[in-house]
Amino acid sequence: MLDFTLLGSIAVIHTIALASPGPDFAIMLKVSRYQTRTVAIMTALGIAAAILAHTLASLTGLSLLIHTTPWLFGTVQALGASYLGYMGMGALMSVRKQFLLRRELPFSAESTPTDVPHNPDPVLSTAKGFRLGLYTNLLNPKALVFFLTLFSAMVGPDVNGPTRIALLVLMFTLSFAWFGLLAVLLTKGSSQRTLVRMGPIIDLVTGVLFLMVSVAILYGLATEYWG
Repeated sequence: MLDFTLLGSIAVIHTIALASPGPDFAIMLKVSRYQTRTVAIMTALGIAAAILAHTLASLTGLSLLIHTTPWLFGTVQALGASYLGYMGMGALMSVRKQFLLRRELPFSAESTPTDVPHNPDPVLSTAKGFRLGLYTNLLNPKALVFFLTLFSAMVGPDVNGPTRIALLVLMFTLSFAWFGLLAVLLTKGSSQRTLVRMGPIIDLVTGVLFLMVSVAILYGLATEYWG
């Protein structure tokens, strides 16, 4: 028998979390600016797959094991922070490239993405788009802690197997529906042209956001181990 009350409560909480700006939303903006709709959808699928993995890890106790093993959780945090920092630096470098390109070709309101002489971002394959979405969410230690906290607080040992399986399906479906919708909306012609015009701002915000999360995690680790 499914616990629809539990499923509904978690669905509401997760939907609010999905709509909140963060690294996942930022990466969808970045990918949708120059990449094809198919690549953007695959990026959304990668994010949803990472959320499915976090959910499975939380429900099976793997996340709790990682979180309660200091050296293991510290390693996960360091790897995640390094990846987010790398992505942040890449976004800030892209800002510089775009300013240099716009000196060569002014970008008018009537321009289209194909008017740009060089794409400052590399063209991604569908596989690379998937991996980008997957790594952005999977290597974010804050995502691991969020799902661990959510399921530890709401999913007790009395929750039956069918409800746990339904939770896996629910989390994946909601995640892919939300980010897939973003992929479709943001890769429309008018939306994409707007994103291109706002490219430096998007990359600047993305870079600063990723670096802030990275620095906060690394600072926390340094304080904990050497403070």
